Amino acid sequence: MGITERAAVGCGRAQTFGYARARGPVTAGLALVCGIETLTMSVLLRNWPAADAVMPFLGVCTIVLVVGLHAACVLRPHLLTADTLRIRSAAHVDLRVPLEAIASVRREERTTRRRTDGELDLPVGSRTSLTLELSAAVAHVTLLGRRRAVRVIRFHAEDGERLAQTLSTLARSPMDS
Repeated sequence: MGITERAAVGCGRAQTFGYARARGPVTAGLALVCGIETLTMSVLLRNWPAADAVMPFLGVCTIVLVVGLHAACVLRPHLLTADTLRIRSAAHVDLRVPLEAIASVRREERTTRRRTDGELDLPVGSRTSLTLELSAAVAHVTLLGRRRAVRVIRFHAEDGERLAQTLSTLARSPMDS
């Protein structure tokens, strides 16, 4: 079982929509640069044994952190259930949007903009591919616990067209269960 198959484990009947593929090359490049930096610092610090002993450990920890951040994006995709869209970004964002709160969904490629009140941008590679406009604000809790009400959410999904079509279909159909 590969890392992409594990993403669906534990999601029940939810449809998954990944967003980490665009981060892969950048993450690999960053891990490579961290490895080169670790080796370079070992050479530069060879005359200071205490620092030279600590640097490889710090370098490996940094590489593990970078790979772990990417793994969190792969293993925590966006989830669509019968009544909720969970928009995720690694381990620090898990926003639950009730489908009845979605006023409109559109597929639009945008680059990162300035942050404004009532809007949440979750870019991947400085780009978003979907925009949700909500009829009622939802609470977004930041990494440090601050709450903000958002009515417009821009995020990226690898299969944005399918997600937009599915959301439009679910928004039009009655939610009687």
